[in-house]
Amino acid sequence: MRSGVKSVFRLLHPGLGLKRWFIPLMVGVVIVGLGIGLFLRELYAETTYPAFLRLVLLQAWPRWIRGLIFVTVGGGLIGYSLFQLNKHLLQAFLPDQANLEYVAEQVHRHRRRRRDGPKIVVIGGGSGLSVLLSGLKHHTENITAIVTVADDGGSSGKLRRELGVLPPGDFRNCIAALADDEALTTQLFRYRFRSGGLEGHSFGNLFITAMAEVTGSFEEGLYQSGRVLNIRGKILPSTLENVTLYAEVDEGAQTRTVAGESAIPEANAPILRVYLQPDAPRAFPPAVQAILNADLIVAGPGSLYTSVIPNLLVTEITAAIRTSKAAKVYICNVATQPGETDGYSLDDHVQAIQAHARMAGGESTFESPNILFDTVLSNNNLAHPIPKDMRHLTPVQPTSPAGSKYTVIGADVVNEPRPWRHDPTKLANQLMNWYNNKL
Repeated sequence: MRSGVKSVFRLLHPGLGLKRWFIPLMVGVVIVGLGIGLFLRELYAETTYPAFLRLVLLQAWPRWIRGLIFVTVGGGLIGYSLFQLNKHLLQAFLPDQANLEYVAEQVHRHRRRRRDGPKIVVIGGGSGLSVLLSGLKHHTENITAIVTVADDGGSSGKLRRELGVLPPGDFRNCIAALADDEALTTQLFRYRFRSGGLEGHSFGNLFITAMAEVTGSFEEGLYQSGRVLNIRGKILPSTLENVTLYAEVDEGAQTRTVAGESAIPEANAPILRVYLQPDAPRAFPPAVQAILNADLIVAGPGSLYTSVIPNLLVTEITAAIRTSKAAKVYICNVATQPGETDGYSLDDHVQAIQAHARMAGGESTFESPNILFDTVLSNNNLAHPIPKDMRHLTPVQPTSPAGSKYTVIGADVVNEPRPWRHDPTKLANQLMNWYNNKL
């Protein structure tokens, strides 16, 4: 009983936006009550009641006592009826174990995330971005994910070539990560058809593509997909142009150019640089605006050359990051990635980002006096060895050379069962702790 009363008062907590609707509700009840009262008073004055009805109406009691009793009983009936009505209406949307305390807590958390949560922009793509998003959504709903559109492999590549749409794969993962029922949405969106004309396609890719066709544009399709699935945040492409990612790789005696995001890791050669064609693509304006309005800008985690850096090759995106007054942090991968960052140190990751950001600004040299991300978050829990069958992966040490222009924040962010990946909850907690301490 005490818990239920406490939950009711929790619903009246300032900032939840509920009390403002109790006032017009009560005013409406009072006005209706006055109207009924005037009607009954006229009826009462002109009518002679039988003895039993006079007894039921408490005619022998003083009017103020009768009024108090009727108001109490009527108010109780109204409150109980509204509670039961809302309870039955919400059963279609709430889990079976939900009670008043659960509803109050969810409303409180939702309003707090929307009101108090910092505006965070996360830049990247692939599975690394979705890992971070699935943890961050529990801290704030003011999340904007800016996603690369260079993907050209698998189902995304096939839809891109056949229908001319932007590759939906990375967007699909982000939508699933930000959805309320993440586990079910992820399972549904990742489901791949195994036969027929849809063989190899994931349901999520087809869903986004269909939504883009229905709404008339890819960006509107993304927005409406988010609305349908009630995601906690926004997902935006870095550019709407049909770009292809190229890489120059070092093959010893010569340099070779590799075309296509999916082909770059398969080249299995050190990457000298990556670039987009056509060059100088226009940024998606809402993505630039989100960066300029952000409180915190995060790059990574994710594939360095095929997920993170392609976004920074869009000149206006990098320029907006430099201009923004937000706190900026790069999340380094827990382990190296075959075909992209073999043998890379933490500093190698940072310098690759810095070099490509400099080139995106039209400079003729990779060297830059101003670091794009002055803080790097890196895993420092190395107690969980990578399995022997994955020894081609090596942990990235949370260290930097003396005199570095960036600060390394070492933290336990590793997924212990899979020590080559981040843990979404640990990563989001450590990121938000760092940000809150910085304020």
